[in-house]
Order: sequence, then structure tokens, then C-alpha cells
Amino acid sequence: MITLHLLHPSNNASMQTWQFEAETVVRIGRAADNDIVLYSSVVSRHHTELRHHAPHWDVVNIGANGTFLEGTQIEKERVFDGMIIRLALTGPRLQIHL
Repeated sequence: MITLHLLHPSNNASMQTWQFEAETVVRIGRAADNDIVLYSSVVSRHHTELRHHAPHWDVVNIGANGTFLEGTQIEKERVFDGMIIRLALTGPRLQIHL
């Protein structure tokens, strides 16, 4: 199972939570066909994917404005428990729990 928390912009309080048990790909973006839909002008229609490659998950940037980990733009990174990604340089932050 993978759990994602949308974090409040000014602190780390969880504003919304999503859990996925059987999915092998979780899609995040602005378009309605994503698993997680985030309405922000800096979020691409299809921005980021979480891909399950047992036993681990990868976060993969597919958006124009980038996906960031600790302020550094990433293309693909292995997910670790508690990691926080940001969609675009100033966009929403998501914390991931495994």
C-alpha cells in the first residue's frame, strides 16, 4: 500500500489523504483522468507518476514544470517512506508513506 498526503502550504499538516492498495501506477496532475487531481496553475495536466516495481516504488516526472525533491528537480527517484515531493518549484507538496 502507498499513501499520499497533500500538505498545507505553510506547515506539514495533512489537508487530504489518498491510499492505494493494488495499483501499479498512480498518476498525479491537473486533468480529471488522474488518480490524484490537483487544481493548481503550475501543475501539468499529467505531472507525475508513482510506479510500483516490486518491492519498491519510483516517482517519475512527466510534467513540464518539474517534480522536486528537497529543492532539486528530479526525473526519476526511488520512493522512501516519508519523502516529500513538490510539483513545480512553487506548487503543492505531497508526502509519501509506504
